[in-house]
Amino acid sequence: MTKGKFKWSNLYIIAVFIILYLPIGYLIAYSFNSAGNMSEFTGFTLEHYQTLFADQRLLSFIMNTFIIALLSATIATAIGTFGAIAIYYARLNSQRQFLLNTNNVLMVTPDVMMGASFLILFSSILPLRLGFWSVLLAHVAFSIPIVVLMILPRLYEMNPNMITAAQDLGATHWQILSRVVIPSIVRGIVSGFFMAFTYSLDDFAVTFFVTGNGFSTVSIEVYSRARTGISLEINALSTLMFVLALALVFGYYQIQTSDQRRIRKQANKKVGGLR
Repeated sequence: MTKGKFKWSNLYIIAVFIILYLPIGYLIAYSFNSAGNMSEFTGFTLEHYQTLFADQRLLSFIMNTFIIALLSATIATAIGTFGAIAIYYARLNSQRQFLLNTNNVLMVTPDVMMGASFLILFSSILPLRLGFWSVLLAHVAFSIPIVVLMILPRLYEMNPNMITAAQDLGATHWQILSRVVIPSIVRGIVSGFFMAFTYSLDDFAVTFFVTGNGFSTVSIEVYSRARTGISLEINALSTLMFVLALALVFGYYQIQTSDQRRIRKQANKKVGGLR
């Protein structure tokens, strides 16, 4: 009975992956189609990739997307790191839970609602011209909760005796932070940066509300072009973005795997010492 359930569960997982990845595979395959459409595959070509790299307008939007993603991920990682440390060191458990729940609410807030709220903020409360800075601030804001959730588990895994020992040796708060706390959570910080970068890279809903003044990103441009008909140049761009996303996920997976191996080795050493 158990074996039967296991087989059905495998079949279900395979079906889900086929449904999710078949359209992506279809899009990637036709990015090499020499016919110039998605109705019939007539031969292999790299023409659409050449057209993509010759499109200066689209390349400028790609550059905008990566600049926003890098800057917002860097700023959000810095703020989120200190935010996670503040939550970890909150004196009262009720205060800690309140801060954590507030952070989690931002994670589940619909993107459309968040984008509309940022639009109201930048157009009415803070008279900020819509463009680069409004997009950057919005991306930083929705990336911070992600970074906090990636770093907090690392803080709870940290050995508190190290901090106590540093205090007994006369270390200042800055020395404890820079030489004990940060090195202990550096993998969480890197993971948070990767996640914030990925979220910013493919965001559409929030960016759609706060972009303007001639500034745009890849997601907005793809949406604009899709309304007039998808060209295979967009297929080529989507293929490259998908490969980049896979590379980021693989990098994050490698960080997680190496971290788990390190924890196992430390646990094995402790068990060996007890023996």
